[in-house]
Amino acid sequence: MESSVNLLKTDTVALDEANDAVVIIDQTLLPGRVELISLRTAQEIWEAIYQLRVRGAPAIGVTAAFGIYLLANRLETEDFDAFMAEFAEQKQYLDSARPTAVNLSWALRRMERVALQAGREEGLTVGQVKERLRLEAHAIRDEDIKVCQKIGENGLTLLSPGDGILTHCNAGRLAAVRYGTATAPIYLGQERGYGFRVYADETRPLLQGARLTAFELYASGVDVTLICDNMSGSVMAGGLVQAVFVGCDRVAANGDTANKIGTSVVAAVAGYYGIPVYVCAPTSTIDMDTPRGEGIHIEQRPGGEITEMWYREPMAPPGVKVYNPAFDVTDHGLIEGIVTEYGIARAPYEESLKEIMARRGMRVD
Repeated sequence: MESSVNLLKTDTVALDEANDAVVIIDQTLLPGRVELISLRTAQEIWEAIYQLRVRGAPAIGVTAAFGIYLLANRLETEDFDAFMAEFAEQKQYLDSARPTAVNLSWALRRMERVALQAGREEGLTVGQVKERLRLEAHAIRDEDIKVCQKIGENGLTLLSPGDGILTHCNAGRLAAVRYGTATAPIYLGQERGYGFRVYADETRPLLQGARLTAFELYASGVDVTLICDNMSGSVMAGGLVQAVFVGCDRVAANGDTANKIGTSVVAAVAGYYGIPVYVCAPTSTIDMDTPRGEGIHIEQRPGGEITEMWYREPMAPPGVKVYNPAFDVTDHGLIEGIVTEYGIARAPYEESLKEIMARRGMRVD
């Protein structure tokens, strides 16, 4: 473990091949401490994803890719079928860590396809298959950086100098390898003198907006103001916000999006005040096999995150029932545009998302 890490110069997720580990910034310690932790076992990787030590759809995908490569690289068999059987077990285990973020299963499936193609179709040795997996994991990481840069450029076209921007949860550099998704336009605007004013929702119950977004934007010199979740209507009514930018963990084929709990409330309030809501989504989060948002499985978190986590003493009656979904679904009718690395999708999303995915080179029936 290392301390005194410079957040702005450190990738959220990295592969340390010399020490056979995935290295992440432990986000559960922020903002008090910026520390790196090394993940070596399947259990450590699973726990880091589940416990939100690494979080954000893009960062989870990169962690999964690096993690499954390390686990596969340790398999000693030279028989390809035996290798793939053990690979499938590790893949299934990691995939169970968080069900809503599609990037987790997407990255694992992509790694599996590479292994199958190399071993079964091309007839490569297990050692050569492992090398293909290593290269693919690095490719996923490199693509994430480029994707966030492109999302930033596309998102910036929707903004004007001096705009007030409200964001919810953390879709920043901590949610990706670098740059982030919903904050990428903010960082680009900062570099180009746009003078944005950002309002960051606290984002209960895990406070990612307070602990992570406000922290990283403030450290980067961005004009950021932290607000409680129930203050969003107040700043909108006061004319302080011209646009809402959020990330997401999954996009359904009709444009419904799943993001951190409370996003749908922000979108509904913004709709009332006539403020556009933009969802920044890498195409890896677009799930064309899920027709509508109601088909997205929503992760349920432990009740203690609400009743005990942030308090010296429990702040609710012992035994009280707790409902703690990690995400909610924002209806596509509340979304002005979905910003991807291949352009901005707009309603009707059934058509525009197909066009976006076609630009990506994926066949969409």
